[in-house]
Amino acid sequence: MQLIEDLRQEHELIEQVLGSLRAYVTARQAGQGDPADGARFMAFFRRYAGDFHHEKEEAILFRALVDRAEIPEHRGPIAAITDQHRHMGRVLDGLEAGLAAPLLAEADGARLQALAVDYSHSLWRHMDAENSVLFPEAQERLRRFHIHELPSRPMTEAEGQAREAGLALLAAYPPERDATVHRGDGCVACPSFGTTCDGLEHEWWTDLEWEDMYDRMSSD
Repeated sequence: MQLIEDLRQEHELIEQVLGSLRAYVTARQAGQGDPADGARFMAFFRRYAGDFHHEKEEAILFRALVDRAEIPEHRGPIAAITDQHRHMGRVLDGLEAGLAAPLLAEADGARLQALAVDYSHSLWRHMDAENSVLFPEAQERLRRFHIHELPSRPMTEAEGQAREAGLALLAAYPPERDATVHRGDGCVACPSFGTTCDGLEHEWWTDLEWEDMYDRMSSD
């Protein structure tokens, strides 16, 4: 499905720019980096990652799953992913305020770094869960209802400009790697797993799917 392939490709750019954001915050703590670049990072995450990418997930993919594939909207993966979008938006509010203010004390830099870590860890794990679980399962469930393609939409001018800004920031601030973040495939990669969502199998699978799994396990 082209829409899902597009979403995956958008994840690749967002992932890289997250690493650049971490490098930029480290530079700011050291008294380096252009303070004006903070607004450019915010434009990328607000306009491209938020208004364009997250909005396509919610308004097109999730809507089709609920309206056309009988997937619950207010519990399970869709509710969890949507709540994560809202949480990350709130973290971004604090990060934006921190980037706009001068780092007058060591504590200011530490708060800014903590917000950047929270945002990047949340979004990295969020994308891992979407790539490894939500997208393939969504495509399969839509296929069962004879839905093989969904419409997308082009970027607005502001979203396209934000994407170009992200590419420029990548060149200016080579992405910083973070070995402390727990990443991986499956529902365990999702920040909501075990708290507001019990995992896709428990939330979406039918009795027939569970029976099929048990049959396959017993025949191995």
